[in-house]
Amino acid sequence: MRWEEVCENKNLQNLPFKIELNKWGQIVMSPVKIKHSFYQGRIQRLLESLLSTGEVMPECAINTSDGVKVADVVWCSEERFAQIEDEISASIAPEICIEVKSSGNSLEEIEFKQKLYLEAKAIEVWLCNEQGEMKFYNEQGELEQSLLVPDFPKQIKR
Repeated sequence: MRWEEVCENKNLQNLPFKIELNKWGQIVMSPVKIKHSFYQGRIQRLLESLLSTGEVMPECAINTSDGVKVADVVWCSEERFAQIEDEISASIAPEICIEVKSSGNSLEEIEFKQKLYLEAKAIEVWLCNEQGEMKFYNEQGELEQSLLVPDFPKQIKR
């Protein structure tokens, strides 16, 4: 299945799951809990308050070497947004791709997505665990803090 078909399929609309495709075009669905949505929303609002340029977006579909993955939150520069805004799924990853771990995700799965986003030209990948702790990564590995948004907190508070 192609991403365009997923987006247009009426049977896949309004499902309470995050939908992605693997490299074979198979649908992968992940249910999310309230805490996942809370962290996703809080991260989006924090990014919007700390950055004055670019676009912050939830649920961004990104082409990767393992099919289309959907980052929970992304930040995209104005230049990169102009490149992808009319695409069905991003041909190049936004500069910051953020995943919020939920109980349905294994750590290996999240780390795999991290590598996929970096391969797709993300500059940083951030991971938020189920306690709201943030970790920041780039091509060189784990960072002490984000280099692109150095004031972003290491802990998302309720």
